[in-house]
Amino acid sequence: MNEFPFLTGNHPVMMRIQALIKKVTATDATVLIMGESGTGKELVARALHALSPRADGPFIPVNCGAIPAELLESEMFGHERGAFTGAIAARAGMFQLARGGTIFLDEVAEMSPVLQVKLLRVLQDHIIRPVGADRTIKVDVRIVAATNKDLRQEIKRNTFREDLFYRLDVIPIIMPSLRERRSDVPLLIEHFLEKQNRKRPDSPVQFTDDAIGLLWEYDWPGNVRELENLLERVIVLSEGPLLGVESLPGNTREFISGKRRPKPNFAESTLDLTSAVEWYETRLIEEALDRTKGNKQAAANLLGLKRTTLVAKLSRYVHRASQPGADLLVDLNTLGGFAS
Repeated sequence: MNEFPFLTGNHPVMMRIQALIKKVTATDATVLIMGESGTGKELVARALHALSPRADGPFIPVNCGAIPAELLESEMFGHERGAFTGAIAARAGMFQLARGGTIFLDEVAEMSPVLQVKLLRVLQDHIIRPVGADRTIKVDVRIVAATNKDLRQEIKRNTFREDLFYRLDVIPIIMPSLRERRSDVPLLIEHFLEKQNRKRPDSPVQFTDDAIGLLWEYDWPGNVRELENLLERVIVLSEGPLLGVESLPGNTREFISGKRRPKPNFAESTLDLTSAVEWYETRLIEEALDRTKGNKQAAANLLGLKRTTLVAKLSRYVHRASQPGADLLVDLNTLGGFAS
């Protein structure tokens, strides 16, 4: 049985995240999940809950950025009758509803300074005070928070409390962007394809290898969420059982076309032949790794190289790309996972 039904991927970064989740699920330690939008932060929060002793309790997600600031306190902590205009009856907040379970505070960086102080007290004392109440309530919840912002930068801008950050950052989990774990793209395509085909058992579809290759190469600024939505759109609009490159959206194909176009750096009086040669060489290596699903020996055979030579080239390019001021002409994130 898959212990992580919410998370698909076997990239080393994802394997480390899964191992970390297993290590902390038995505790009530506060977890802070960080990463770009669409990387699966809520899926991690749900996995933390589902594998914990609190799994039989409720999982309550709260989007701190979607609820108006003047209503968020009431939503989180509840209110008494007459606490404000329209409060015609007492109402329990999310922390009360999550008793015995997990509360997931998404976009926690969007909280107002006043609410940040109140959340800090919850983390310190495990008590809340409903709006308009003269009493406090003990709460038994596990807190998992998430943000797509750099909270250290927010602290420098005085928009996020430093003491709250350290209270939340007990167990940090950093979700990688999809372009940082590009080798998982084929697995995710297979996962979402199976999900969509279950909805249409009489007309299943399949992607061609060329289409999968382009999807592997795309940078996915919207990450896994963008991939899932794009696949659903392509599958719903499909007119046959086989989905090729022509089935992909124009903007995706144009992005890949622009990425593949050589862009050597031209100084005023010289042509940078070295950069152009490196660009073409890394493109060929990427293509070989793509066709061989990341198998370095097979890719080396395809390129007419020894495996050790291919590994050396990968290591050299990744090392150069990581240096300050590096200016290689391709995105070497696709190679970083193979340079070992």
